[in-house]
Amino acid sequence: MIGSRLRFGLDATYTLDSSPSGVALYSREIAFGIAKAHPESHFTFYYRPHRYFKSFGVPLPPNASRGFLAPMGALFHGLNQRLPRFHRGPSVATFHDLFVLTGEYSTPDFRARFAAQAQDAAARADMVIAVSEFTRGQVISLLGVEPSRVRVVHHGTRALAFPGGDSAPRQQVILSVGALQKRKNVARLVEAFEAVDPAWRLVLIGSNGYGAAEIHARIAASPARDRISVLGYVTPEELAAWYARAMIFAFPSLDEGFGMPVLEAMAAGTPVLTSTRSALPEVAGEAALLADPEDTGALVHALQSLTRDEELRARFSRLGVERARLFTWEKAVEQTWNVYMDLLQLTTEPRA
Repeated sequence: MIGSRLRFGLDATYTLDSSPSGVALYSREIAFGIAKAHPESHFTFYYRPHRYFKSFGVPLPPNASRGFLAPMGALFHGLNQRLPRFHRGPSVATFHDLFVLTGEYSTPDFRARFAAQAQDAAARADMVIAVSEFTRGQVISLLGVEPSRVRVVHHGTRALAFPGGDSAPRQQVILSVGALQKRKNVARLVEAFEAVDPAWRLVLIGSNGYGAAEIHARIAASPARDRISVLGYVTPEELAAWYARAMIFAFPSLDEGFGMPVLEAMAAGTPVLTSTRSALPEVAGEAALLADPEDTGALVHALQSLTRDEELRARFSRLGVERARLFTWEKAVEQTWNVYMDLLQLTTEPRA
């Protein structure tokens, strides 16, 4: 039997990021959400040594404590596809994506470190959580994990405060959110944007990443450079304002394990153009216009269709709002808890 006072450890290192996106947002929602949802259990938020003292500036839930990242015994959840070296006990590892292993999207040194950590976590985790069916397939095919050990738990949609609601005035802005890096396909988006009516602007939000220098150079050389704004990282409040202001959201990424910004844009009622690749069709469903991200002509056609057709934008706006409602962090927390319970049941069942 599983005891009534359950104890869990979670790698909360990324919950401390001052500019949260992706893994950091996921880590916060799951760690704090699961502790809130299960006050009868105790959670230890573990931090790697370089973040441990910083963690004292963040209040923890009443049923949580903090510790160094060296848990023993209790079920441990690695929230970013890695597990502590010396952990002994039941373990779960969340895998967000494996793009580092499938394309030239990082430095060789980072690729080697990432591959080693991912392979180790995949081999030692009793169960793996994948954030999409696409990522699940990669975990199975690239890391050799048995399908029975991999569960899919989709992300939720971040609750941003969109100013003005449905009455907010929209501008002729094409918005793209994500790091300025090769994988996000920003240079090709810029090329496609050059064919759009000059009344439109392109706004790029996100920190610099791998290949950013080449992207900035492409923007500087663009005949449309006076209509392109590069804002870098912005606060959640500023981001919400841009989602509410833009008439189109463009996310032609080459490889995504999930694609949180797609749902954020949909929740704001912003019509979405995204890729036919990776997890993006899974996340977008029928609520976005999809295009081959490596076909500039296809991106041009999609952008022109959305900029010229108000009814098409209204249709995808309506469908997007409905789609975003299907993805909640409450559901993700509940499904994550179910993975814990299934694993504990397996590890406590008497052997025949």
